[in-house]
Amino acid sequence: MNLTALAFRVVPRIPAPLARALFAVAADIAFVSRRKGVRQLQANLARVVPGASPRRLRALTKQGMRRYMRYFCEAFQLSRWSEAQIQRMVRPVSGDVAEAALGAERQAVAALAHMGNWDLAGAWATRHLAPVVTFAERLEHDEVFQRYLAMREALGMRIIPVAPGVPAFRHMLQAVAGAGDTPWLAPLVADRDLGRRGVEVTLFGEKALVGAGPAALALATGRPLLPVSMHREGARYVLRFGPPVAFRDDLPRAEGIQAMTQEWVSVLEEQIREHPADWHMLQRVFIADLDPGKLMRVRGSST
Repeated sequence: MNLTALAFRVVPRIPAPLARALFAVAADIAFVSRRKGVRQLQANLARVVPGASPRRLRALTKQGMRRYMRYFCEAFQLSRWSEAQIQRMVRPVSGDVAEAALGAERQAVAALAHMGNWDLAGAWATRHLAPVVTFAERLEHDEVFQRYLAMREALGMRIIPVAPGVPAFRHMLQAVAGAGDTPWLAPLVADRDLGRRGVEVTLFGEKALVGAGPAALALATGRPLLPVSMHREGARYVLRFGPPVAFRDDLPRAEGIQAMTQEWVSVLEEQIREHPADWHMLQRVFIADLDPGKLMRVRGSST
């Protein structure tokens, strides 16, 4: 049986303190093993804290792995959390910004990084802002995908399954356009490019590829685009809403998407810099690290 599928079955039955301790041990083992993802996390964090000593960088990477594994521990248990637990685990900051951006229509797009616990953020937002609708790329192991899907839907989110390599934009646009006057919040975790149409931005002084989805969806729907970050604060999370990104429908579409994307990336860059251990980026996002073949395909598709 797949280990993730097994964890979905077993972890909710384990007392929470024991589960957290076990996942912390797993994080430490992963850190010591120095596998590809851990090495990439450390390389990414080296860009975030360029003046860090090797010792400081290793400590930050270890802390990052612990928080990443804490996310998984919570994800396996989240569907069984009470409303009070969800409320208690999130401290919203600048919630009035989100309320104002949603407006009377109660509709907006959000751009997120892989920070904190985005499933918890979606559960909280569905209850306090507007029903969440987003997409999830199908996983190779179908049982694992179905369990993630069931967990998110049990929390009140609407999830659109998308096949690997298939652009999600059309599916998302159909979903929100078909909602009519019904409130919705479309959060997209987009700090790395999942397809072949990434947007080139400057991130921590280097070129990087991120998803075009948030800006493209905001432009297509005419709804505000909010940068959203999340970081751990003791036993809970801080959910921070940035001011809406400047709407750039005065530019050609590709240029407008690029300008809006760079703006939300710059906002989240500051939050990652303040809370580097909460950035769960174990994949390649900086162009210097990318496979040249993929980079050529991305740039070719944008011409």
